[in-house]
Amino acid sequence: MPVLIAVCVVPAAAWIYLLAAHGGYWRTGCRLPVGGGDAGTGAGDWPSLVAVIPARDEAGMLPLTLSSLLAQGYPGELAVVLVDDGSADGTAAVAEALGQAGGTALKVIRGEAPPAGWAGKVWAMTQGVAAAGECDYLLFTDADIAFEAGAVEELVRAAVTDDRALLSQMALLRADTGWEKWIVPAFVYFFAQLYPFRRVGRPRARTAAAAGGCVLVRREVLAAAGGLERIRGARIDDIALARLLKRPPVAARCWLGFSTDVRSLRPYPRLALLWGMVARSAYTQLRYSPALLAAVVAGLAWLYLLPPVAAIAGLVALAAGAGTVAAWCAAAGLAGWALQALTFVPLLRLYRLSWLRAPALPLVALLYAGMTVDSARRHYAGRGGEWKGRTIPV
Repeated sequence: MPVLIAVCVVPAAAWIYLLAAHGGYWRTGCRLPVGGGDAGTGAGDWPSLVAVIPARDEAGMLPLTLSSLLAQGYPGELAVVLVDDGSADGTAAVAEALGQAGGTALKVIRGEAPPAGWAGKVWAMTQGVAAAGECDYLLFTDADIAFEAGAVEELVRAAVTDDRALLSQMALLRADTGWEKWIVPAFVYFFAQLYPFRRVGRPRARTAAAAGGCVLVRREVLAAAGGLERIRGARIDDIALARLLKRPPVAARCWLGFSTDVRSLRPYPRLALLWGMVARSAYTQLRYSPALLAAVVAGLAWLYLLPPVAAIAGLVALAAGAGTVAAWCAAAGLAGWALQALTFVPLLRLYRLSWLRAPALPLVALLYAGMTVDSARRHYAGRGGEWKGRTIPV
């Protein structure tokens, strides 16, 4: 019986550690760093910037997103390069029409098929960098990302004044439909738990991560690290880029935080679409290791599912007249369940959702375990990393 008590108590202890000592991953106050100066006093003093957008079949999205980038009014030199990555829906034509409105310079290039050994998105990014020419900073963003007015200016100001070679913001994802409200905040929560944002910002911490929808990079530092060719095969390009820049020999200062001024407008109205979003790269994150897959699924069950199961079973046993063991299981289970719910509340508030959703986090974790297993199934079926008709070979 002491073993049963320990099985129930250990997850609660783990949640105490996560709450108190895991980089404050559950907090959402990690916002753009503010340095002690300004990026410049006139247009000529601001760093030059080129935004690079890989786009594949995004004709319907660009009028909502590309327009927001072209209308930024950045006080320095700003240009946008959109790489049409083999689209079949007229993406390039839509982008060119939007660029004719004037303002920010826009260059649209037709991307070439990726060479052997290159992931499609990284190859598109590489072509965009080549077309960008000389500039101080590169902004890697996605075709579904919209920027509020002044967001790019604030991004560059923070990078310059806080001396960051890589500065990334987690875009506020769309959470409008029923399934989006359940899955999306949890997706961000699990990402932050895996890569605590505050640790990313500490130069001596090994944690390196970025959010691919908004990654600002100092071009000379990227070149010093060997360029995007060093991560040419990366299926999760944002994490790979952050690791490339933060770790030796470059060891650049990096930062990752939350944003409400950078938004993803891509809709995921059905569970199948959200499932595919996660399953596309989950097994890649585990380095295609069956052992890691088994460990992650067991870990999710142990950390998220065991506390509510222990709480409910213990309370039922107490109601039936059981004694000390049931009391311990109920107390430990309730504590673990309450602590995980407590850590989820800030993300729900960020997405303007009710805190009453927090106790359901174990059920969402169960869904994510299923998505991770399905990611492995897709990999072994030859469909790993499938995105808009393109399957990435391993």
